[in-house]
Amino acid sequence: MELVKVHNSQVNSISSPFDGTRQSSSILEVPSKREEYKINPFIEANTDSVSLSKLKQDCVIPVFAKDNEKTIAHQEFIEITQECISNAFGNQEIDLPEIRVSHQIKGRTPDAIYKSAKELLAHEKTQYFERMAFVVRIPSITESINGNTLSLMVGGVRAYNNENLYSKKSHEKFKFFIGFQNMVCCNLCISSDGFTSEMRVGGYEELQNKILEVIHGYEAESHLKAMKALSQQSLTEHQFAQLIGKARLYNYLPKEQRKELPQMDFADRQMNTIAKDYYEDKSFCKDENGNINLWNVYNLFTSANKSSYIDAFLDRTVNAFDFTNGLAQTLNGDSKYHWFLS
Repeated sequence: MELVKVHNSQVNSISSPFDGTRQSSSILEVPSKREEYKINPFIEANTDSVSLSKLKQDCVIPVFAKDNEKTIAHQEFIEITQECISNAFGNQEIDLPEIRVSHQIKGRTPDAIYKSAKELLAHEKTQYFERMAFVVRIPSITESINGNTLSLMVGGVRAYNNENLYSKKSHEKFKFFIGFQNMVCCNLCISSDGFTSEMRVGGYEELQNKILEVIHGYEAESHLKAMKALSQQSLTEHQFAQLIGKARLYNYLPKEQRKELPQMDFADRQMNTIAKDYYEDKSFCKDENGNINLWNVYNLFTSANKSSYIDAFLDRTVNAFDFTNGLAQTLNGDSKYHWFLS
């Protein structure tokens, strides 16, 4: 089932779910020559990089304990997604998946039951990873925003801690997205219509159908237009300072008061990073007058989000987009997010 990297040097036009009467593809570009970027991890936190072959060869597959039915393994999720991408973007260049894992679950084979941990041989050790996130770039579909090249990408998250593995097999949960990646910093740009926070499936075919449903339902042009609009509006230094201060207060507000405000998922650790990068980030810091446009604010949020754990990462990524758009609406006179800037 594993797919190999696809190259198509003859691509002259986009052939993708974004073609046709529903949506024009004119906003997307197919570059004549692929630019080279330093690919940094799309998420950091406590994650490690693994290859698809390592997942297939070196990891056991968890089962539902009461009936010994297998779960859909991480590598199967990735391979099914690769098949869906090939079906939806058959004429495009498709990269190999970038995979990050965390929370290693260790075990041992029965014949090593009486050995101490330090005596275990390599073949006597077993492992799987409780949490996994991956992305697959489609570098032949790009757009430029504020001088940054964005590449279309697809990916997902699987977290076994969200499954009841001590019970019988039931519907399994996945997170899936399609959006763009800012190639300057490798930050993910995801909107709510390109994201499913809980994809519940009973088997391979249902997983494939739901992945394709998200891909075909994604409004790429609307997403790009909204992100482009962010570069046209700015916060003053005073407004940015108000934003940082109010964001710190937000999580300590009385519950009833917080319910009346828009959702903001970023904690103090991320806000510390955003405040520091307002001065220090080479690509997205303030200008010489202390002003910062909302595209840069958005990228400060998505960059700080790289410190999130895998199971919270995508939800915060979407929240960063919604929150920054809310700030833009407030600057245009909408008072919904006014509390954060006042």
